[in-house]
Amino acid sequence: MRDTTTPQVLISEVGPRDGLQSVKATMPTQRKFAWIDALHAAGLREIEVASFVPATLLPQMADASEVVQHALSLPGLTVMALVPNVRGAQAALAAGAHKLTIPVSASAAHSMANVRKTREQMIDELRAIVALRDERAPGVKVEAGISTAFGCTLQGEVPEDEVVWLAAQCAAAGVDDVGLSDTTGYANPAQVRRLFRRVRAEIGDKTGAAHMHNTRGLGLANCLAAYDEGVRTFDSSLGGLGGCPYAPGASGNVVTEDLVFMFEAMGVSTGVDLNRLMAAREALKAGLPGEPIYGMTPEAGLPKGFVQEAIHG
Repeated sequence: MRDTTTPQVLISEVGPRDGLQSVKATMPTQRKFAWIDALHAAGLREIEVASFVPATLLPQMADASEVVQHALSLPGLTVMALVPNVRGAQAALAAGAHKLTIPVSASAAHSMANVRKTREQMIDELRAIVALRDERAPGVKVEAGISTAFGCTLQGEVPEDEVVWLAAQCAAAGVDDVGLSDTTGYANPAQVRRLFRRVRAEIGDKTGAAHMHNTRGLGLANCLAAYDEGVRTFDSSLGGLGGCPYAPGASGNVVTEDLVFMFEAMGVSTGVDLNRLMAAREALKAGLPGEPIYGMTPEAGLPKGFVQEAIHG
């Protein structure tokens, strides 16, 4: 019997942040609490629960501090928050977040649209956030997520050399890891393998998570390609909720339920209970009634005879 006490991959649930900020409706705070509780009960141990941005820009995230503080009450959970700048980092650290993720666009056009800064200015921002972390909360992890790493709806092709250069700049700025994001759903498996291999050759074990979108149906294939290149942390969203509000046409995070099923069916433990995970969809539906959600596994059900080994912890 394989050991399910120590998962072989980490599924980082981003629905409460990436998902909720990409829909027009705002989920009530108490409903967010209930949804995060359900995700935690399913065995997810890293959840991106909020982004610290002005409420005028993203009213869906106006309760970010409250949501972080609720999530901190859940045992064994790494509470992650997105911060686009030092001001956001100050607020997230004050709320008690365990991990900060900062979006740094490989596409110059997307960088200006998303955070209103050039790529070089975002590297300066990263250094300032790392310095702030070192001063106020040295135990907090800081992750740079390189968005539009595989292509951009605004500028089109993003040269791989620029992605590798940017990853090296992020690593030199002092972050703990650097992930690659297919913000616009342009990636294909060969490209994913090539780019993660090149980034790993450049920054070694600071190479972080794969954040894939299913815009063109390749989300799981791209996750598997990243896994083959040694990636062990994968971002996904329950029901495939979310995208990017500043990248036109960027629909569809990878569906957490399908990603967990793929790995578990392969014999790769995730630490996530599939039945409880699919039950967590009810909390999502209650908080966002009428919002379309996706997933092939929830729709089809688990295969006859499929038994997931007991999840501990």
